[in-house]
Amino acid sequence: MVGDDGLRDDRRQAAARAEWLRGEIRRHNHLYHVLDRPEISDAEYDLLVRELEQLEEAYPEFVTPDSPTRRVGGPPVAAFAPVRHAVPMLSLGNAFGMDELLDFDRRVRSLARRDLIAYTCELKIDGLSISLLYEGGRLVRAATRGDGETGEDVTAQIRTVRSIPLVLRDAGGGAGAAPVEVRGEVFFPVKDFERLNREREERGEPAFANPRNAAAGTVRQLDPRVTASRPLDSLFYALPLPGGPRPDTQTGVLKTLQDLGFKVEPHHRLCRDIEEVQRFCTYWEEHRGGLAYDTDGVVVKVDDLGLYDLLGATAKSPRWAVAYKFPAAEQTTRVKDIIVTVGRTGVLTPTAILEPVVISGSTVSRAVLHNEDVIRQKDVRIGDWVVVRKAGEVIPEVVRVLAERRTGAEREFVMPGRCPVCGAEVVREPGEAAHRCTGAVTCPAQIAEGIIHFGSRGAMDIDGLGPSTVSALLSAGLVGDVGDLYALTSEQVMNLEGFARKSAENLVEAIDRSRQRPLRRLLYALGIRHVGGRASAVLARSFGTLERVVAATEDELTAVREIGPKIAASLAGWMGRPQARELLEKLRSMGVNTVEPGAAAVTGAGMDGRAAEAGAAGAPGPLDGLTFVLTGGLEGFTREEATAEIEARGGRVSSSVSRKTGYVVAGENPGSKLARARRLGVPVLDEDGLRRMLGLPVLRLRPEQ
Repeated sequence: MVGDDGLRDDRRQAAARAEWLRGEIRRHNHLYHVLDRPEISDAEYDLLVRELEQLEEAYPEFVTPDSPTRRVGGPPVAAFAPVRHAVPMLSLGNAFGMDELLDFDRRVRSLARRDLIAYTCELKIDGLSISLLYEGGRLVRAATRGDGETGEDVTAQIRTVRSIPLVLRDAGGGAGAAPVEVRGEVFFPVKDFERLNREREERGEPAFANPRNAAAGTVRQLDPRVTASRPLDSLFYALPLPGGPRPDTQTGVLKTLQDLGFKVEPHHRLCRDIEEVQRFCTYWEEHRGGLAYDTDGVVVKVDDLGLYDLLGATAKSPRWAVAYKFPAAEQTTRVKDIIVTVGRTGVLTPTAILEPVVISGSTVSRAVLHNEDVIRQKDVRIGDWVVVRKAGEVIPEVVRVLAERRTGAEREFVMPGRCPVCGAEVVREPGEAAHRCTGAVTCPAQIAEGIIHFGSRGAMDIDGLGPSTVSALLSAGLVGDVGDLYALTSEQVMNLEGFARKSAENLVEAIDRSRQRPLRRLLYALGIRHVGGRASAVLARSFGTLERVVAATEDELTAVREIGPKIAASLAGWMGRPQARELLEKLRSMGVNTVEPGAAAVTGAGMDGRAAEAGAAGAPGPLDGLTFVLTGGLEGFTREEATAEIEARGGRVSSSVSRKTGYVVAGENPGSKLARARRLGVPVLDEDGLRRMLGLPVLRLRPEQ
């Protein structure tokens, strides 16, 4: 018999049974993996899953993307697609010690103009930061933090983590139509990590250095089935999207996350003042050893979310939160040798080679000694017994020498007078702690590090141009400087070890795409000493073309706001070298862009030569001091292009709307940022309005009113 919906009775019953099984399995997953409160045995659970698998096999049209049977992992993915975060995933500032924690509290109280501030404290999980997006209550995308602005799409991998709901539990917390973004950490439980390393060692595979590396490596497996085979867990702490569920407090956020089906850090506590925060931090500093996960500190957040806009953020971290870092664990080991490495700018860095020792869950076999002065100050000698710790739980450092254990066989370290890589003279400039190799043009180490920097994400962003690839290119004689990259062919790259046709084509295509990067990225990519990302952007906006930057005198450079004498001298000196001029000409001849998009309006187009430069150097951009927020789809720009045009004229692009926002630019389907702008009275532009402000042709996207 066929019903009104076109289904026979047996199919209708099968569809209903499959839907019931999916709901029941999700409920038991939540009870087991999130609440640690199972109601049925493993055997009974397995029977439910098996019945659902049989129904979905018999009726494949009833299979849903969020079915619990999909957690085993799908076929391998070719690569991780980039994901632009709607709200940047900022890193937290650190507080090393109680004095810095008290300083954080004083800053917050001063900005908020309150005598007391309540804080939510959560143990800081040492895992992989992750962002999940739910639409219609269903998981549609998972992304890594990446650089904070752009991460990688790891949806297929994250679907296999059993403590992460594929469908939100609608507990009145907002699992409806509005998109919901949640953020948290995916981590490896300590016991499972130890078991995994034992199994890898038994198979002759290298052990993971620490649980965080294991979690990151597992999530970034191209084959989701590998991810599914490892027991990852998760804890969540944030609901960043304004349009989703938005409690008034951080404790409310944690409660809402639990209602939606997520695990949260179980030891979190609301502290009424900074004294309670200190007691919480002190307690867990002493009792963290028995936890199921690695933790290196406490995240302290202002509980009142209404203060977040007022407190704001720096370019890197919010002012309403800080990570209190536990004092690093220390171990005693022996210095086997001190070696010297040569960096991109020629700096020689001494590094202690240690007898391997485990600190905070990872094996440490070397510690950077920074420079000769540090070695002399600490009196580190080859053969010494030393105390080693991880600074900020990350970078191994020698704390002190155990001089009482010396036998007389120890040897003092002497900084070499010649570069250990190229043999060029090593010099130490007056007033500097660093020793430098003078063979800038010919030193293989500097050339290699320079090419790696040139292709890095903040520079020309050439995907695949990592250390091993650069080393292979140099060894094969295919490149001698960054200009040679643009002459590479896929046939040449294919001959390198580890490359096949497709991977070679991908690298050459990535290099080709980098030709169109704006001038500010090229200036930064050149690796000129003291010329960082911000200085490069300011110079590109002020001068507009590489030719004008090259021709500028030190006086003209220092006339630009934010460019001081040190940057100007370094830049002018670098640009004055014949080898540098030859490199720039090579890049230009290879089709590398040497113009900053939109900067013509700033640099005084129509003027000639030096007059244009002089007029531009000290001139502020027309959008100086204005902050823009972009929302919705733009027709004439990509989001990155619109950002570049605004920044080229001195403006700034933010991801969140506040009373300090100058303009919100609303494209198609603008979302909640537009509504917030209207509530706060922030002026709203359409795309044509933005183009008028930028001095660009109007598209007439909408009819004139």
